[in-house]
Amino acid sequence: MEVAASDDETALAVQEMLAARCAIAAADRTTREPGEPGVRLRCFLDLRHESGS
Repeated sequence: MEVAASDDETALAVQEMLAARCAIAAADRTTREPGEPGVRLRCFLDLRHESGS
């Protein structure tokens, strides 16, 4: 899943919310495209299993 957000804090907060609801391979940093506003964060989720199972 790719998250587009205005800043690092927001993107990481979305990732944290997803991690509370499903299995996730979290990203440790965001990326920025030169000349484009905001940041992107790519993480991998498994929607078939709940976190902790």
